[in-house]
Amino acid sequence: MNRYPVQVHAYRDPRLSRWLWLVKWLLLVPHYVILFGLWIAVVVVTLVAYVAVLFTGRYPRAIFAFNLGVLRWSWRVNYYGYQALGTDRYPPFTLADVADFPARLQVDPPSRLPRWLPLVAWLFAVPHLLLVAALTGPATWQFQDGAGSSVPLGAVSLGLLIAGISLLFTGRYPRGLYDLLLGIARWSLRAIAYLMLLTDQYPPFRLDQGDDEPSPVPTSPVDVLSHQPGDADRPQTSTVAEPHGPVAEPLVALATGGTMPLAATGLTAGGMAARTDTIER
Repeated sequence: MNRYPVQVHAYRDPRLSRWLWLVKWLLLVPHYVILFGLWIAVVVVTLVAYVAVLFTGRYPRAIFAFNLGVLRWSWRVNYYGYQALGTDRYPPFTLADVADFPARLQVDPPSRLPRWLPLVAWLFAVPHLLLVAALTGPATWQFQDGAGSSVPLGAVSLGLLIAGISLLFTGRYPRGLYDLLLGIARWSLRAIAYLMLLTDQYPPFRLDQGDDEPSPVPTSPVDVLSHQPGDADRPQTSTVAEPHGPVAEPLVALATGGTMPLAATGLTAGGMAARTDTIER
């Protein structure tokens, strides 16, 4: 089975409150306070795990369980709150997996990790972190109120605002918008799990939308040729050979990400030169 080891699942409530999203920030204050302390601990123990992997090739089981528990807790809070608004069921205060909660996270633990991975995992994760940051709202809109007020303008913040207004006035949550927000959340969790070394498989550059993970895809040319279009709507893969493995994909991503800023700089400089020449004429 060809599936990514970080599995993000969700189930949206069939009926959501029209107004509860307006006060969820207040209801979640206890979670935010606890998670703030837990994430400080995650940073510390993850550094310990980096050192352990570097010298032994193994991730300490206790640290793995703790880090996964914090990720699960955070995902439940964010799904209830301002990453998806997918449920009105209040998240539990626990690191454990809650089987009947609408948002769940599973990670297949690796048996062994490459000893060199702690030295470069943070660098390999940079392209994903930049893309996730762009989707979750680094840009702001400045208000002309004399105080320099601003609000984020990312896909998540705008999507949540539209979803909230739709719930408030119609009682409905647009399905396509919900799927998009789930896809962004799934991408974020995969990138964070890789950065924490919970898996050594490089995250795919995909926006897998919807409640469930995508179905497994064919893994060889033979599987592609024998694949039928009606098989559970599974997407076909190309038979063209591509770089693969835990090292090739990050290097390709870094090379691509490194050339984009250069290209953007060149285009900007060219545009400014053309504009100056026009003004002088």
